[in-house]
Amino acid sequence: MAFLFEYGLFLAKAVTIVIAIGAIIVLIVGASQKPKSKSGEIEVKDLSSQLAETKEEFLQQTLDKKALKAHLKENKKKTDEKPEKQAFVIDFSGSIDAHEVASLREEITAILTIANKDKDQVLVNVESGGGVVHGYGLAASQLIRLKQAGLPLTISVDKVAASGGYMMACVADKIVAAPFAIVGSIGVLAQIPNFNKILKKNDVDFEQITAGEYKRTLTMFGENTDQGRDKFKSEVEHTHTLFKQFVSEHRPSLDIDKVATGEHWFATHAKEFDLVDEIKTSDDLLLELNETHQLFSVKYKTKKALAERFGLGLSIVAEKLGIKLLSQLQTNTYK
Repeated sequence: MAFLFEYGLFLAKAVTIVIAIGAIIVLIVGASQKPKSKSGEIEVKDLSSQLAETKEEFLQQTLDKKALKAHLKENKKKTDEKPEKQAFVIDFSGSIDAHEVASLREEITAILTIANKDKDQVLVNVESGGGVVHGYGLAASQLIRLKQAGLPLTISVDKVAASGGYMMACVADKIVAAPFAIVGSIGVLAQIPNFNKILKKNDVDFEQITAGEYKRTLTMFGENTDQGRDKFKSEVEHTHTLFKQFVSEHRPSLDIDKVATGEHWFATHAKEFDLVDEIKTSDDLLLELNETHQLFSVKYKTKKALAERFGLGLSIVAEKLGIKLLSQLQTNTYK
């Protein structure tokens, strides 16, 4: 009888779990069929409050009782008024395809809706070794929107802002870089493998049909011609010319012919060429700004679909439940 009673309890638990999982699946399917809302949302964090909390936590652990009591008493006298000026902080860590520009444009649009050009400013922490021209061109254009709105813009480089990364940085009113940050690389690179000889060796034909003399200049599988190479090279040089013109427009003090060789430099050396304005980390810059501005971090976060959010969780739960049920079954069997 005891075995049957425990088996009944086990069966009831199993049925309950199956029904619960089924209900969750129904909810997920139902949610997926609803009209899709905006794919993401702006997340704003009060960096000034975080810095203040960090300071208080540190003082509470380091001051003796008498000094801490005096400190807390002094703090009570201070008002909770925040500075009228605001500084909005954006982090941009760019990949080769610059897909992060999709979030950047949302963050900048959000800032432009509330920022006051007479009081506020924007700090963008850039970290990128560059990538596709059109992607980083758009990223730089997004930063120009801030300038056009009259907002002071500072770019901070802690690690690297090269090639497309520097295309973004040069837009700023001020470029601040850590001593060993890599900047520059004002050049253009294009490379493509060619497998034509391998195909010929293995008696494989490759056919390509185009309309337009220069629809395709170099190809991976066909036999490249000198004419195609010359055209491709001229396109690369044209892109480099546009890059140089863009940098010169935003940093006219540069000797563009001297720095647009494709070379990169550490910030301490780059400062000599006027590629950066000040040697300083973003951390020190934030502490400075915090003295006069209320700091806010602005980040566009993409929403995950309900199915995505529950999918992984369900698989883990199912796995654990499976193990638990198996264990329970083995226990009941041996009783």
